Amino acid sequence: MGYAHEYADAVLHRGRVPMEPADFVPDWPDGPRRGKFYPGVESYALPDGDDLADAPARAGLLPRSGGGPAVAGFTLPLLSAMLKDSYGLTGRRLGIQANSDLSGLPSYTHANWSRGTAGGGGLYPVGVYWASGPSGPLTPGIHYYDVQQHAVQRLLTGDVTARVRETLGQDAPAEALETDQYLILGVKYWQTAFKYNSFGYHVVCTDVGTLVQTWRIWAAAHGLRTAPVLWFDEPRLNGLLGTVGEEEGVFAVVPLQWDGNGDLSRAAVGEGPDPAVAEGPDPAVRHRDVERSRTVIEFPTVLAMHAATVAGAADRPAPGALAPAAARPVPAGGTRVPLPAPAFPEVPVRRVLRSRRSSFGRFDAAVPVTPGQLSSVLAACAATSLGGEADPDGTLRQVRLYAFVNHVRDIAPGAYVYDPDAGDLALVVPGPQGAFLQENYFLANYNLEQAGVVLVPTVRTKAVLDAVGDRGYRLAVGTAGAVAQTFYLAASALSLGAGVALGFDNVSFVEKLGLEGTTEAPLLIMPLGNERPRPADFRHEIA
Repeated sequence: MGYAHEYADAVLHRGRVPMEPADFVPDWPDGPRRGKFYPGVESYALPDGDDLADAPARAGLLPRSGGGPAVAGFTLPLLSAMLKDSYGLTGRRLGIQANSDLSGLPSYTHANWSRGTAGGGGLYPVGVYWASGPSGPLTPGIHYYDVQQHAVQRLLTGDVTARVRETLGQDAPAEALETDQYLILGVKYWQTAFKYNSFGYHVVCTDVGTLVQTWRIWAAAHGLRTAPVLWFDEPRLNGLLGTVGEEEGVFAVVPLQWDGNGDLSRAAVGEGPDPAVAEGPDPAVRHRDVERSRTVIEFPTVLAMHAATVAGAADRPAPGALAPAAARPVPAGGTRVPLPAPAFPEVPVRRVLRSRRSSFGRFDAAVPVTPGQLSSVLAACAATSLGGEADPDGTLRQVRLYAFVNHVRDIAPGAYVYDPDAGDLALVVPGPQGAFLQENYFLANYNLEQAGVVLVPTVRTKAVLDAVGDRGYRLAVGTAGAVAQTFYLAASALSLGAGVALGFDNVSFVEKLGLEGTTEAPLLIMPLGNERPRPADFRHEIA
């Protein structure tokens, strides 16, 4: 067993045994930026993509319903719109809610900006780099996406995409080797660790999953496809980006099929080196991010997890390797509650992303969730997959979903497990669960009993590690993050309130649901319900 097994154990038990350093206190005034700062680089504004035709979110939330009309590939307006809708700043959070940051929100220096993608603790540590080759609209090079300005900053001039292909390896998925456009996801550890210390590595894995899933949903709605590559020569990519691996890990490469590069030579797929790669050392970005924090702390646990997941980073698992780590099927029999067929309204994906938010204390049990709403959210979450090399078709279920029902019309309170094959709920623990939920939640920003239902996704984390090695930790926890993002967007499409929380006693849920010995790990709690009508808010866009 590798170090990731030990880390997974520590994460599961952190509600009872705090992770080291147990006495750590964040220095909030000295916190890092929520994004990188490259002084003196050229910046190119991106179009907003507001003139794109509406694309229904349903196509991305329920993959079997069919995607949007197929298009030849990404264009600059499409890529720009996807970046803006997913990670760009789209509004300011000023609503009255129960989170601990409420008092500081009116101050511009403490402003909380909304994004289409959820982020652990609202910290958003993922940096998006665009490695663009000759088929793209810009001079070939490496560009960094500036979320504040919705612009790209040129960090390196020259086509390095053949070198990116080499880092992916000859056995990478064909679509990754037949393009010269890549989005590279780097994670700056300090941006999250300054708040979460050793737990920060777990949090950034969920952050990568939420962003990748946003792109998968957005792309499917527009008739496109994205799938991350998770196994590659990570140190070499760090070298290209000019970053230090122990400070910024490279978690994923997302190939983009570009409109017009369908005839790109596939020479890189054959035996031997890519002929487009010139001899000599790799070029590297020379610009450096300027850190805001005066004091940057390195946490040994984060460094150890980085080292464990980088070792063997290019040793890609064979297709089907994850099969032993699939979610357990729900046994037949028992008390069953049928659910209606899932269905989503024809809501544009952009509107769904722009209206996504955490409900923070605004749930109201007076209006129960309907069985149809619950069925739709469960079906969308159960269908979630990161795709990628280990599950190229996205058909392997890695997540099992439990539903703690509080206020759902015509469904008795209790804890249930969702059976995606039958489309129903199987009773696990009868009776009201509100007190249990609240007692095992660490914070005061949600009254979980007021939520209509609280969903709990589980992943067989250690089984994933056994199947594909320590690097599988990024996949297992990233999948949970992808489920969280699907959950948020499904709730938004149905005009329901939603929230996702990491701060709970995982072991209590293992005990309550009888999961001892199954390797199932509850990784999130996700309350869903109607909100109080006419909540206090401030319309910043018309101020």
